[in-house]
Amino acid sequence: MLFDDFRAMIERLVREVPRGFLDGIATVEVSPKTVPHPVRADVYTMGECIPLEWSGGGADLQSQVVLYHGSFAALARHGDFDWREQAWETLSHELRHHLEWRARADALEAFDWAAEQNFARHEGQPFDPAFYRSGERVADGVYRVDDDVFIEREAGSGKRQTLDVAWHGRRYRVLMPTGVPPPLFLTLEGLEEPPPGDAILVIPAAASLGQLFRGGRVTTAAANVEPIDA
Repeated sequence: MLFDDFRAMIERLVREVPRGFLDGIATVEVSPKTVPHPVRADVYTMGECIPLEWSGGGADLQSQVVLYHGSFAALARHGDFDWREQAWETLSHELRHHLEWRARADALEAFDWAAEQNFARHEGQPFDPAFYRSGERVADGVYRVDDDVFIEREAGSGKRQTLDVAWHGRRYRVLMPTGVPPPLFLTLEGLEEPPPGDAILVIPAAASLGQLFRGGRVTTAAANVEPIDA
């Protein structure tokens, strides 16, 4: 299904939603992005509910719902696929997320803080090296903040020059910088199906495991990856 046809179908589906379920939904948008699951092959993020504005109580939260046409198209290539059924299921799922966000003000606060810290990371400013754990947990040791995905791994013992990581059903070997102590935030370059934002391999410092702490030096760098399986 072409992008414009998909967007028109979503607009029709939104009109079928009872108005009470759209309370606080600022917009329902369609994005051309393809968002692969960080771990599982042939799995994609189909949509997302993004908190926009709230006063701190949660009940007045305004959210944006986004459906990813690229993810729908990627999944449709794998066989029989009912675009309308999947679109309705995704839209309903994201609207439920909005209602859950409204009921969990503490989670909203943590989400906002993680987004602020991630912005500081992009701007080259100091940031809390454990902020990503307040984002969306998508798998064991894997978190998402905005369009960026953070894969947390321990460096292990010894001075290893490479580290193996999994991404979207494949394994890659990462060339590690030498002589640089953790915490490390390494932007992975060369993934076959990267996320819309950054894929970050995080090597936390031993003192930060299992806890949040502020301050200290954080090293950010780019790291090339090589596939190690077919």
